Amino acid sequence: MSATAVSPRAISKRRQQLIGTLFVNIVLAIICLLWTVPTFGLLISSFRPRNNINTSGWWAIFPHSELVTSQTITLPRATPLDQPVVIPDLGGLSVTDAQLQAGYPLPDGGQIKWASRRQRSIAVQSYQTRADTNFTLRNYQNVLTGKAEDQNGVVKADAGTDFGSAFLNSVAVSIPATVIPILMAAFAAYGFAWMRFPGRKLLFAIIVTLLVVPLQLALVPILRDYVRLGINGTFLSVWLAHTGFGLPLATYLLYNYISELPREILESAFIDGATPFTIFTRLILPLSVPALASFAIFQFLWVWNDYLVALIFIGATPNVQVLTMVLANITGSRGQDWHLLTAGAFISMLLPLVVFFSLQRFFVRGLLAGSVKG
Repeated sequence: MSATAVSPRAISKRRQQLIGTLFVNIVLAIICLLWTVPTFGLLISSFRPRNNINTSGWWAIFPHSELVTSQTITLPRATPLDQPVVIPDLGGLSVTDAQLQAGYPLPDGGQIKWASRRQRSIAVQSYQTRADTNFTLRNYQNVLTGKAEDQNGVVKADAGTDFGSAFLNSVAVSIPATVIPILMAAFAAYGFAWMRFPGRKLLFAIIVTLLVVPLQLALVPILRDYVRLGINGTFLSVWLAHTGFGLPLATYLLYNYISELPREILESAFIDGATPFTIFTRLILPLSVPALASFAIFQFLWVWNDYLVALIFIGATPNVQVLTMVLANITGSRGQDWHLLTAGAFISMLLPLVVFFSLQRFFVRGLLAGSVKG
């Protein structure tokens, strides 16, 4: 029996496919790395004390070679600096003031430099391998509880930010603002996809047109109506705003999915005497879980990370402020407190990550809803 010969064209095609697959995997790995490294750095920084964050980067937790002061030499206060300085403790080494300011290298690889020029003290530094593993939970305690921070035995007058209440406020805003538009859009998409009524195509075209209306265009008119109704500065105002702004995309996305469901299932249900509401609750909703989960991710992330809508409709009302508003206040008033900013930023990321990874298996299926026929 003769072995089956493989043509050069088939070998070349297989090689091209292998190269293409390898290229795609490398690009995806780079993208994942670019996203993961800053996130990991944010997590590490959120556990580091204030002084460590101000003096070194988060990568200092890994073993590295660093100049460490091993000895401090104090010269007479009257030592003149306009001429070479003689250091008896280093065998009479003579260096200038400029060299001590820049750092004078020693034969063993270390250096000497001013520890305090005014006090005439010189730091003898040598390279040592060390890792900064000094971690603390004080940042999260300060951010979550809003209690005063005890730093090095000194009680600060400026207390931390109460992220605990803001976190609960964000949850109270995000969950209804995600569930309400999903349910309303599911009803609307079911009607547009499987019911026949006058003006159906015109109404659907209007909904699609609303997708291009800028969010900022409606903020001021809606705010005036809220003020007249007396609901400005409440959760209800934000729920209604996010529901209205999210309905067009939700209706369009769910329509594409629901319209592709098998007609035979719905016809069988009609023959068995099921009402439209029963069909919707018993068939449409269970079969549309991928599309519902896909939009839930979009809507939840949008509402959770929203700052503009919350700022306009909640304003300065402190008891209903959400995480993004409190985090912005920290950035504006205490932008130098990186230990609080990193802890607050990572707290704001936790719930969106949980939601995404919980629903991500439905994400691609729902995102491609209606894009492929047959």
